[in-house]
Amino acid sequence: MRFMKLGTRPDTFFTTEAIRSVSSEVSTDLRIQVQRSLYHLHKFPMLSKCLRLQQLCSELGDAAEPAVIHLPDFPGGAEAFELCAKFCYGITVTLSPLNLVPVWCAAYYLRMSDDADRSNLLGKLDVFFSSCILQRWKDTLATLRSTRKHAPLCEELGVTGRCVDAIATAIISSSTLPGASRNRWAADLSELGVDHYWRIMVVVKSAGVISSKLVGEALQIYAGRWLATMVPGNGQEATAKPTLLMEKIVSLLPPEKGSVSCGFLLKLLKAANFLHASAPVKTELARRVGLQLEEASVQDLLIPPAANSGDTLYDVDVVITMLEEFLLQGQSPAASPPREEKLRRQRRQSRSAEKVEFEVHENSRRSSSASHSSKLRVAKLIDSYLQEIAKDKNLPMEKLIAIAEAIPDFARVDHDDLYRVIDIYLRSHPELDKNSRKHLCRMLDCKKLTVEACMHAAQNELLPLRVVLQVLFFEQSRAAMSGFQVTELANNIKALLANTGTGEPVGKEVLKLHHIATASPSEDGWSISRLKRPTAKLQTVKTKLEEENGIDGGLIPGEALLRTPSSRLKALCSLPKNPKKIITKLLAMNRSANERN
Repeated sequence: MRFMKLGTRPDTFFTTEAIRSVSSEVSTDLRIQVQRSLYHLHKFPMLSKCLRLQQLCSELGDAAEPAVIHLPDFPGGAEAFELCAKFCYGITVTLSPLNLVPVWCAAYYLRMSDDADRSNLLGKLDVFFSSCILQRWKDTLATLRSTRKHAPLCEELGVTGRCVDAIATAIISSSTLPGASRNRWAADLSELGVDHYWRIMVVVKSAGVISSKLVGEALQIYAGRWLATMVPGNGQEATAKPTLLMEKIVSLLPPEKGSVSCGFLLKLLKAANFLHASAPVKTELARRVGLQLEEASVQDLLIPPAANSGDTLYDVDVVITMLEEFLLQGQSPAASPPREEKLRRQRRQSRSAEKVEFEVHENSRRSSSASHSSKLRVAKLIDSYLQEIAKDKNLPMEKLIAIAEAIPDFARVDHDDLYRVIDIYLRSHPELDKNSRKHLCRMLDCKKLTVEACMHAAQNELLPLRVVLQVLFFEQSRAAMSGFQVTELANNIKALLANTGTGEPVGKEVLKLHHIATASPSEDGWSISRLKRPTAKLQTVKTKLEEENGIDGGLIPGEALLRTPSSRLKALCSLPKNPKKIITKLLAMNRSANERN
């Protein structure tokens, strides 16, 4: 750390009875009150270098007893005033980055310029600042930190701006240094207040020399240093303006995708909710997360809501914003190739036009494939997220459906996760009526359920009966189309048909679907072994059928639905909307398969 010594005389200041004075054969004739300290000094050395004291003394006039000059708001306090007074007396004083700013502000207040005396204090401070302080990284940072207590005066003097420019220039110049040296500045800047940090980073970004990746890393370091202190009572920055800190960090985020991690953006978003940041700040963060949503995890998306924003456990609206922004990426027009790529193509004169055209098509195909894979990952992520928020008893069903239906159909390879979302929501909301349960299940495509999910759904008493029958129908259809023997219908469904007056025998094919349709549903598990406990009651299925169709029997006889081989294939491709017809068709398919065997 650099320092400068001024003056040659020894220190002769002393204290007696709470009065600071200087040893001299000449009696003092100047009284100055600075905060709680009273100084007895001499007019000649003080007034010869301080224009303000000259003015104040002239206003007091001549009096037999020296009047006291009060300086209650003196910048830098009594300590800075005493250093200026010692300079006037020629006493040795030592200046460094630690006390330069308060002394400079004090000298400026006293107007210790060259207009009062040659080689006055203000001129010497400026030379020391320019030739020594600004040439050293650590000294400039220390000086800049000390300007916060005297911000208006330092701005007027130009001290703050010159420090900011010097630090930003040093950072920009460091772009040619090795990696370790390049990254060191980020940790040093993390000790600055947000106002100074923001000004430096604006200059650095506008230069366009430092990569967006390095800028993003610096922001993560700075946010990591201050985010913990934004909780009220844990730090000075938090008790000042925590929302200002959040807004400044967000405004500095590089526009390039991937310059900061998705996890970091989500941490900022959670902090923004906690700190009641403005809506534009939260929207911008949600938009940035949406651009790289495939990097997020389920825990990242479980964002606590802002206070007084509702009774839900998590902020669902912000996730909807993220998902909308992610899906908008696929709708934007393809960007034109960069200039370097165009020049590279022009240099390939030896290649045929067909080969170049093939390469362009291949690059386009790979880009499209990457976008497709990211949509698959996001679909899996959102379904897992829905399984978590479905447990919330205060979550409106409309929001759950809105998120689920926002995912494109092609992005879900199967609907097992979506079925699990429905199952969890039904278990967590037993108060749902029949129509609500039907509405919730409309987003489920039974054709996309795996065998394991089908077995679970077939014995799920919370599902509407029509959904259960759809599952059974498509499972039978899938088995038939695969060339295997059609899975046999469950005993309770066959018995239901027999008890409705059809007169048809129930048959003996009752093994596999018997376990599916009569096993008691497990609490939340999907284990196949748990599905083989035949405890469901026939009366439950029959009651459901009567409730959902408003009739007491009169089912179509199974014999009337026996198909020829050609018409049977057509039947497999169409799903009846009436649950009775689904059961009858399933029975007919079983009989047809058994007759061929």
